[in-house]
Amino acid sequence: MLDDFFIRALLAGIGIALITGPLGCFVVWRRLSFFAGTLAHSAFLGVTMAVFFQISIAFSVFAISSVIAIMLLKLQKDTKLPSDALLGLLAHSSLAVGLVVVGFLTSIRFDIMGLLFGDILAVNQNDLLFIWIGGAIILLILKMIWKPLFASTVNHELAEAEGMNPDKMNAIFTILMAAIIAISIKIVGLLLITGMLIIPAATARNISSNPQQMIKLSILGGLMSVLIGLFSSLELNTASGPSIITAALILFCLSLIKFKKYSELKK
Repeated sequence: MLDDFFIRALLAGIGIALITGPLGCFVVWRRLSFFAGTLAHSAFLGVTMAVFFQISIAFSVFAISSVIAIMLLKLQKDTKLPSDALLGLLAHSSLAVGLVVVGFLTSIRFDIMGLLFGDILAVNQNDLLFIWIGGAIILLILKMIWKPLFASTVNHELAEAEGMNPDKMNAIFTILMAAIIAISIKIVGLLLITGMLIIPAATARNISSNPQQMIKLSILGGLMSVLIGLFSSLELNTASGPSIITAALILFCLSLIKFKKYSELKK
């Protein structure tokens, strides 16, 4: 029989996979991988501010990540700097400020390794409620904005001409990204959440033929990564978060084989 903590870890991982699958597809389609990494870096500042002011970590991470995301959209309009320069500026600046805040927390100790790499095995019932309820809200909002968001992904100018307000959709999407990072921070940590968003979606991209299929395969890839990663960490006594991402990487490598065969058949 599996222990209760392992069942909770499975439920938490499944919940995260269901959310990161669709969001990850948009990250890949919109070429926002570095943006996801920037939000993950900013989450470190959110954690340190939460410890400093003794408030909820999830709320603080969400608030700081949302502010960083909105700042990016504002700077893209108000400056002539390319997006990659702005992302680098925000990512490293927020990380540096977070490290400065850590210097004021000498009397407070918190788990840096758990923060960076997550500890899915420590998930409790309240965390599960937070993941599943928060995830349901994220997916509901994503469904509501699906059409204009997808249209602006394909062609921003055309979506704007048709009155779909792509800038507003972009802002909502960035806030959803901040929300999933706040939800996932305890599961896979700051350094691995970007991988959970990108790798299953990239795997699905290699073996799918349309957007709907890609989303389904991205969710399936995330679920398989969680199951394989958790059971392998149980058997091999390895860290659970990195094991999940390693499993996702293996699935990606396997998808390359099918992608290569498909490309050869087309030739």
